[in-house]
Amino acid sequence: MSFLRTVLNDSLIIHPPGFYIIGFETFPFISVYFIFLSFVYVVTVLFNSLVIYVISFNHCLHTPKFLAVINLAVIDIVLNTCNIPGMIKIFLVKDNFIPFNLCLVQMFVYYAFGSLESIALAILAYDRLIAICFPLRQNSVNTLRRMSCIVGLTWSWSLGIIAFSTGIMTRLSFCNSVIVFSYFCDYAPVFRLACNNYTMQWSAASFLTIMILVGPFTFILLSYVAILVTVFRMKSLDSRVKALATCVEHIILVAVFYIPLITIFTIGFYLRLIDPDQRVLSLSLASCIPPCVNPIVYSLKTKEIKIRALALVRKNKIGTDQRKSKPLRVNK
Repeated sequence: MSFLRTVLNDSLIIHPPGFYIIGFETFPFISVYFIFLSFVYVVTVLFNSLVIYVISFNHCLHTPKFLAVINLAVIDIVLNTCNIPGMIKIFLVKDNFIPFNLCLVQMFVYYAFGSLESIALAILAYDRLIAICFPLRQNSVNTLRRMSCIVGLTWSWSLGIIAFSTGIMTRLSFCNSVIVFSYFCDYAPVFRLACNNYTMQWSAASFLTIMILVGPFTFILLSYVAILVTVFRMKSLDSRVKALATCVEHIILVAVFYIPLITIFTIGFYLRLIDPDQRVLSLSLASCIPPCVNPIVYSLKTKEIKIRALALVRKNKIGTDQRKSKPLRVNK
């Protein structure tokens, strides 16, 4: 009987109408958390849109570095738009059901743009590496065209590999539970609900973890090793300080993105010392906070963006004051 059941499970694919997301049901102060998430989402959209606008409409900022910055800003908006509105909808409408196809779409968008976020930080590290280690060849090596090719290739690779990983989820049968203990349609919690063999999905998840997190993070570490070697070879102390100062904002972004994720996966997956509820909360924060912090860091730490953003605000303020002070004409 067990052999017959295995054969049937492998040959018959059963897809449920959808899944129930229950990651936040046991939190005591869930209303406060969702108010905080609403604030995070508004800041994410406003500041990233400001960064995109400032770079797009200032031709002097059309450089490889700021192409990488605008790439990160677009990714940040899409990543938080995929997550936060869905979580707020579950809280406000009290409807935690997500249809099967929409579940796969959310899964694809989240992991595609999560991988792009990680790779975008590696692209910024590449820009700093060329600027500091090869300053005389920077304009010939790191051109706008080459940076565009790098960004385009990373998008093609990420969307393609995540589309394959999401597509193989349709080969699973879900004949038992449809309750997903996470804050969205998460890849691993969903495939673990399958009643047939999910070895391929587990292998894809393991491979993607290495490629999305370990690969870019290793490249960033090696880049900064090369940068530090170059900096300490400089004879002037002022040159060392200036070179390292250009990396401050990128180091902050890397720390905000990677440290929480690596800590959660190390403590939760390998050591198993974290409570499941705390893991869901920590992962949701780790995925929502970086897209909110990234544009603020670049707005405050990058001189070119800060100057042009302040000029834009002053220009709009002057235009508003002029409209208010303009006398109204009275028709006789």
